[in-house]
Amino acid sequence: MYRILAEHQQVRERRVQIRHPGYQAPELIASGPNEVWSWDITKLMGPAKWTYFYLYVILDIFSRYVVGWMLAYRESAELAKKLIEQTLERHNIFPGTLTVHADRGAPMTSKAVAFLLAELAVTKTHSRPYVSNDNPYSESHFKTMKYRPEFPDRFGCYQGAHRFCAEFFSWYNHEHHHSGLGYLTPYEVHYGLAEKRREQRAGVLQEAYEKYRNAL
Repeated sequence: MYRILAEHQQVRERRVQIRHPGYQAPELIASGPNEVWSWDITKLMGPAKWTYFYLYVILDIFSRYVVGWMLAYRESAELAKKLIEQTLERHNIFPGTLTVHADRGAPMTSKAVAFLLAELAVTKTHSRPYVSNDNPYSESHFKTMKYRPEFPDRFGCYQGAHRFCAEFFSWYNHEHHHSGLGYLTPYEVHYGLAEKRREQRAGVLQEAYEKYRNAL
C-alpha cells in the first residue's frame, strides 16, 4: 500500500512539524581593528557541584585581541551592558563605526544591551537560531583557554579564577602567536605593529639565507 501511495506522491509526514523560516548566515568582515567585535559568555566550574563562575569576553575579530572581559557570579544582562559600555569607552569607539556580534543567549538579546547599542550607534548582529557555529571567533577563543595545560578542572574560589583569567588574557594578547594571524600576537595586529614584525622576520630570513649561501 505504501509503495503504491509513494508512486502517486501521497505519502507525507502526518505529525505536526515545526517549520523554521530561512535565516541568512551572518557575514562578519573586518578590514581593521575595532570594526567588528564578537562577545560571548562561558561557564567556569566552581569549587562545588553545580557552582559556576561566568566569564564574559569581548574579542576583536580582526586582531583576535581581547578588548574587554569580566568574571562574575551570574549571567546577567545588566552586567553585560556594563562591560560593553566600559569597553566602548576605554577604546574610544566613535558612533557608527562598530558592529558587535553575539549568539542568541538571554543577555545577548536583552533589551538592556539592545538599547545601549542603539544609543551609542553600534550595529548589532546575532547568530541564526538553532545554529551553534555562527559565533566561531569567541568559541575558538574559549577553546584555546580551556585546552591550556594549566586550565584546572575546577576553580577553588572566585579570586583563583580571576587570577587565572588575568594571567591568561595577558598571555593571549601579548605572547600568544596566533596561527590565524600568521603567528603574530593579537597585540601586534591590533596596534599596527604587524608590518614591522613581518619586515623583521624577512630580515632574519634573508640574513640566514646569506649565511647559508656563503657557506656553500
